[in-house]
Amino acid sequence: MLARPCPPGPGVSLDSSPPGLPCLFLLFELIFLGGCGILGVGIWLAATQGNFATLSSSFPSLSAANLLIVTGTFVMAIGFVGCIGAIKENRCLLLTFFVALLLVFLLEACITILFFAYTDKIDKYAQRDLKKGLHLYGTPGNVGLTNAWSIIQTDFRCCGVSNYTDWFEVYNATRVPDSCCLEFSESCGLHAPGTWWKAPCYETVKMWLQENLLAVGVFGLCTALVQILGLTFAMTMYCQVVKADTYCA
Repeated sequence: MLARPCPPGPGVSLDSSPPGLPCLFLLFELIFLGGCGILGVGIWLAATQGNFATLSSSFPSLSAANLLIVTGTFVMAIGFVGCIGAIKENRCLLLTFFVALLLVFLLEACITILFFAYTDKIDKYAQRDLKKGLHLYGTPGNVGLTNAWSIIQTDFRCCGVSNYTDWFEVYNATRVPDSCCLEFSESCGLHAPGTWWKAPCYETVKMWLQENLLAVGVFGLCTALVQILGLTFAMTMYCQVVKADTYCA
């Protein structure tokens, strides 16, 4: 015997999908594809550049590749759950998506607040940790850190964390890596200090980030907007599905 369909209640249409479903599905799909893109870049970095941008000696696994892989996988999983929840109009999956995205949003907000509240302490800790990491430069198993420092010093025309003398403790001599030289040549790091970059890398990179703060801010606002829209649409659809289930009960 076929079950008789339940009559629609006020404001509930059982003959069509929720009105915001196309927009909601598109948003979830964008989140999923964004996660795939981030994951792809992370895998590419891991395969071609090793542990590129592993500058921290305290957190050796905190490389650009690993961060992108973890972030991409998590974002892709959230987007996938949202897509399936929207297609199936499954309130459990929609609620799971909402809670996961809300936790990510709150975590980002907390990290941002703590970063601006403890900027001075973070600066001191970062410089101390980076100087400690210099001692791993050129050692076996630290290709990523070595490449990262070489690229930073060459591209930003700087030397050392605070100044070029940071390298003296590493080599126990008056020398620097060849990437510190004004004009690169073999063993140029053994020449006189007048042939080396004088700018500190930490302050140089920090100034570069400050100069590009607008772009970082726009990216952050766009990310927050997408997350807020995702939360709003997911909760709206969840309420519609619950309302429909209530009338069918």
